[in-house]
Amino acid sequence: MQRLKPNVDLVIFDCDGVLVDSEVISCRAHAEILTRHGYPVTADQVLERFLGVSDREARLTVETTLGRKLPDDFESQVKHATLQFYADDLQAISHVAEAVAAIVLPKCVASSGTPEKIRHGLTCAGLYDHLAPHIFSAVQVKRGKPAPDLFLFAAEQMQASPERCIVVEDSVPGITAARAAGMTVLGFHGGSHCPPGHGDKLRAAGAAVTFDDMRQLPGLIARIEAN
Repeated sequence: MQRLKPNVDLVIFDCDGVLVDSEVISCRAHAEILTRHGYPVTADQVLERFLGVSDREARLTVETTLGRKLPDDFESQVKHATLQFYADDLQAISHVAEAVAAIVLPKCVASSGTPEKIRHGLTCAGLYDHLAPHIFSAVQVKRGKPAPDLFLFAAEQMQASPERCIVVEDSVPGITAARAAGMTVLGFHGGSHCPPGHGDKLRAAGAAVTFDDMRQLPGLIARIEAN
């Protein structure tokens, strides 16, 4: 009997908040550096305003509010602060390594972070070797999330049809980007940064399914494959 072709060509993972429990750490670093440069903000406010938004888009928003440019080395300052926090506090999302290993489909990462930040985060969490070299960053496309460019770029690089891709995301901009790319998106709300009701926000943004435990992910993908 001829085996039917599966309905999924590729699983695309966001990084921060999906693979590594880094959103709270990243927000602490951004809040510290932004406040230093005249944009007083707390880590919680950074999370609320910029969760899932590319570093480039977030910087443009801040500069518009300030009416001036941030220093040329702003990203370097944030990166330095973030890596310092990572060294002490970063952990993988619970059970994500087992979930990634259980998914036999092609996989990649498509993140709003810089390549250096993504690599360092995945390495600190022990996940880099599971997913390299298929790691894509918003710096490789013209527009970051919530535009679909990054997900479409990842699919093209992986030679997958957008409509046959599953995206795993934790943010409304990420959900919006995946939907705009024509992809099925699963909303994860099990990271330490996710408040009560976050899953409802992801469903309202267009997530086909929401879940809060990575042990559920292989089964969710298997059901989509079967249907």
